[in-house]
Amino acid sequence: MKKDIFKSVTLPNGVALKNRIMMAPMTTCSGFYEGSVTNDLIEYYRARAGEIGTIIVECGFVDNKGLAFPGAIGLDSDDKIEGLAKIAQAIKEKGSKAVIQVYHGGRMVEPKLIGGQTPVGPSAIAAPRPGAATPIELTADEVDQMIDKFGQAVRRAIQAGFDGVEIHGANTYLIQQFYSPNSNQRNDKWGGSRDNRARFPLAVLDITYNMVKQYANSDFIVGYRFSPEEIEEPGIRFDDSMYLLEKLAEKGLDYIHFSMGAILRPSIVDTQDPTPLINKYIAMRSETLAKIPVVGVGNVVNESDVRAALDNGFDFVAVGRACIAYPDWTDRIMKGEKLELFINSDKREELNIPEPLWHFSLVESLIRDVNLNVKKFKPGNYQEKVNDESYEFVINVELGKDFIKDMQLVNANNFDNEVLNNFSEIKHRIIESNSPHVDAISGATSQSEAFKKAVTKAMAQSNKEAIIAEGGDPNAKAYDVVVVGSGGAGLAAAIQAHDLGANVVVIEKMSVIGGNTNKASAGMNAAETKFQKLKGIVDSKDLFYQETMIGGKNKNNPELLRYFVENAPDAIDWLDNNGIELSGITTTGGMSIDRTHRPASGAAVGGFLISGLVKNINRRGIEVMLDCNVTEIITENHKVVGVKVTEEDGSIQTIKAKAVIIATGGFSANHEMVEKYRPDLKGFVTTNHKGATGSGIMILEKLGAGTVDMKEIQIHPTVEQTTSYLISESIRGGGAILVSQKGERFVNELNTRDKVSAEIIKLPEHYSYILFDQQIRDENKSVEEYVSQDLTVQADSINELAQKLSIDANTLHKTIERYNHFVNNKQDEDFGRTTGLRHPIDKAPFYAIKIAPGIHHTMGGVTINTETQVLDTEKNVISGVFAAGEVVGGVHGANRIGGNAVADIIIFGMQAGKQATDYIHQ
Repeated sequence: MKKDIFKSVTLPNGVALKNRIMMAPMTTCSGFYEGSVTNDLIEYYRARAGEIGTIIVECGFVDNKGLAFPGAIGLDSDDKIEGLAKIAQAIKEKGSKAVIQVYHGGRMVEPKLIGGQTPVGPSAIAAPRPGAATPIELTADEVDQMIDKFGQAVRRAIQAGFDGVEIHGANTYLIQQFYSPNSNQRNDKWGGSRDNRARFPLAVLDITYNMVKQYANSDFIVGYRFSPEEIEEPGIRFDDSMYLLEKLAEKGLDYIHFSMGAILRPSIVDTQDPTPLINKYIAMRSETLAKIPVVGVGNVVNESDVRAALDNGFDFVAVGRACIAYPDWTDRIMKGEKLELFINSDKREELNIPEPLWHFSLVESLIRDVNLNVKKFKPGNYQEKVNDESYEFVINVELGKDFIKDMQLVNANNFDNEVLNNFSEIKHRIIESNSPHVDAISGATSQSEAFKKAVTKAMAQSNKEAIIAEGGDPNAKAYDVVVVGSGGAGLAAAIQAHDLGANVVVIEKMSVIGGNTNKASAGMNAAETKFQKLKGIVDSKDLFYQETMIGGKNKNNPELLRYFVENAPDAIDWLDNNGIELSGITTTGGMSIDRTHRPASGAAVGGFLISGLVKNINRRGIEVMLDCNVTEIITENHKVVGVKVTEEDGSIQTIKAKAVIIATGGFSANHEMVEKYRPDLKGFVTTNHKGATGSGIMILEKLGAGTVDMKEIQIHPTVEQTTSYLISESIRGGGAILVSQKGERFVNELNTRDKVSAEIIKLPEHYSYILFDQQIRDENKSVEEYVSQDLTVQADSINELAQKLSIDANTLHKTIERYNHFVNNKQDEDFGRTTGLRHPIDKAPFYAIKIAPGIHHTMGGVTINTETQVLDTEKNVISGVFAAGEVVGGVHGANRIGGNAVADIIIFGMQAGKQATDYIHQ
C-alpha cells in the first residue's frame, strides 16, 4: 500500500504523529557562548512548527567538552532547562511534536571550542582529518560517568517539556566513536569485539529508558540516529550497523533515523554497488527491527522526493535545508507547490533565520543575492597550472555563467591521499561559497593557496572572454573606489564603502588575500567596550590614550591617536555586527588593563579576522583582483581618475576610479628600505609577509605625499629565528616568562616591545627562551600552531626541560619557584611586572621556545588627517586619495603597543571607506 504522507502515524509507544514529515536536526550555531538558548533560536523553531508533524531540535551537548560546533546548545546543566523549555513550548503550541537530540562530539571536538582543552574519546586516536587533535582516552570510570551524563541530559530534556529525545549515534560523534573499530581500540570491556564496542550505545539507551521511567510518561519518544557506514579502514560497515540496530531494537525504540546526505544513497564503501542502502536495510532487517519505523533524510525539497523515500521503504521523511528556506514547507507541499532550494538575500529576518545560521555554510550556499551584480563568466573549462612549495598542480576549473561549477585535479595520480583530501576540501569550500576566497586548510596553507589561485586565474580569464564575447573591452574597467591592499585595513575599507553605496574593487599584488594581517596573533585593543563591561573590566579611553602615548614615547600624532581611542569600541561593535566576535580579552605589554580583544577560543586574531572579513567580501560580491600590482595613481587636473596595474603575466591595464584607498601595509620586508632608515637593523629577520615592501608609500610619494616617523621601526622581542614565527604577546600576557640561557628572568616580560627587545639583545647570547606550562597552552590556541611547527621544546618536568635546553636545573627551578611566589602574591619584586600574573607555572607538561628580536612593524609612513585623507609635504590634502593601516605614520609614535595594529587597521579602514564614499558622492 502507498503510504499517505499527510495521515497520522502511530509509533511503537502508542504516540500518534499527525503526518510522516519531520524537520531534520540541523546545526544553527545560534546559542549563547556557554550553550544556553537565545531568543532568535526560539523564534526560529516557532516559525517552522505547525503543519509539520515533528521537529527534531539540533543536538544538545551532554557536557562542556562535548560541543562540536560554535554556538551549540547544551543539555549539560540544570540551568539550561528554562531556555530549552521555551523551545519545546514554542514548537508544541503550534501543534508539532518536539524532540531534541542528545550527543557528545568526542574526538570531533576542536580544542578552540572548549577553551583550548584537549577533547576526549574512546581511545587516544585522532580523527583522520587535517589538524585533528589527539583526544584523551576516557578511563573506565569516566566512561561510566559519561553514560550518566547522557542520562542527566535526557532528564533535562524531559523536564524542559520535550516530547522525546533522539540519541545521536551518528556523524562520527562519541557514541559512534565507541562502536567504530577505527576510533575505539580499547582493550577493556568497552572495546575490542563488536559486542564490546556496542556496549556504550546500548548503555546510553538503557539509561535513557531509566530516565523516561523515572521522569516521563510512557508516551515519551525515544529515537536513535545512526550513520550506516564509515569510509575509514578499519571502520563501521553496513552489516555492523545492522547488527547494532538489531541489538537496540531488542531493547525497544520508537524510530530509527538514517543519517545520510541523500535519501537513496548507496554504499560509500562498495562504490560498485548502486543499491540504495534503504533497500538493503529492508531486505536484511529482522521481524523485531521491522516493527520500528525508519526515518530517511537528505536532499528532500519537493513532494516527489518524499514519495521516492516512502516508496523505497522509509516510514518518515526528515526535511533539512528546505525547512530553513521555507518555514511553511509542509503547507506548501500540501498545496502542491513545486519549490526551488534558494533564499533571497533580503529575506533573513522574514524567514526567522538567526544571524549565525545565516552565515553558516549550510545556509550561505543557498543565498541568492537579489542586489548583486554577479561577475560574468564565459561558461566552459579552464585549465591552470599552479605551484606550492613542493608540487605543480594541473587543475581544470569549470565555470557556469555566474558560478563556479566544478574543479578537477588533472594530475591527481601524482599525489598521496593527504594532498587529494586537501584538494577535495578546498574544492568543497570554493563551490559552496562560489568564491576562491575561502579559508585555507590548517597545516596546508601553501597548498590551499595554490588550489585557490587556479580558480582565481580561471575566473579572470573567463571574465575577459565573457566581456569580449559581448563586444566589450576587458581593459575598460571602472569603479567608484579602488582599494589597494587586501589586509584588514583594505577589506574593512572595501566593506564600509560598499555598504555606503560605492562600487568597489580590491587590488592585491600577492596571490593570497589577507596581507600581513594573516600573521597578527595577539588581538585588538579597545577601551570601554561592551565585552569589557560584560566581564566587569573597568577601563577608560583616556587611560588607553595615555598608555599608548607613553608607549609611543610621546611621538604619536595626538589628533590621530584621539580618534583612534574614541572609535575603537565602535570598531569592535562593527566587527561583531558583521559576524566577527572578539569577546575574549587579555593584555599585552604596555597596557595596565585587559583590553586586548581576541576570539573567545583564544585563537590567533589575524586568521580569524581575515576569515571573517573575507566572508563579508564574498557575501557582498566585492571583486578582489590578486597578483595585480598597482604602480601608479593617475590624476587629471588634480583629481584621481584611475590606477595603473601590472598583472601577473606582465600586461598593463588602467582601471578607472573616482577615489583610491591605499592600504598596502608597511615596509618591514624591504631590507634596503629598513637599512636606509635604520642601519643598525641590518641582518634582522622579519615577522612580516614578503609583500610588506612599502610599495604604497612609494606610490603616494610620487603624488607628493609627506611622510613621518620613518626611522621608527619596531622590533618584536619574541621571534623564532629559523622560521621568523612571531610568538604571540598573548602568551606572555597569559602568564609566560622569559629566561636567559642561565635560567634566570632578566626583564618585566610585559614591558613595551622596544624595552624587552633591548634586554634580550643585551644578553651575552642575544637570545632567550619563552617558558610556559600546559595551563597557558590550554588558554592560548596559537600555541597549537607553534607545537605543530616543531618550534617548542616540551618536557614533563622542569628538570627535563632544563636538560633539553642545557640550562642549570637548580637555577631554573629557583627562577620558576620565585616567579610562582610573585604570582600568588600578585607582586613581582624583581622586575615590577603588574599584568599577566595569572597562574603559577606548575602544570606539566612544560614548554619553551627559543626566541630573539625580529623586525615587526614600521611605525612611519605617509601623513594623513583624521579623515584618512593623504597629505602632501606641505600638509595639504591630496584630493581623492585616502590611506589606512601600516602604510600610515603618526598613530603609534616611536613604538607600537601590542594589539594596537589590529585596532588601527579596522578603525582607520572603516573611516577610509566612509570618507572615500562621501568624497565621490559630493
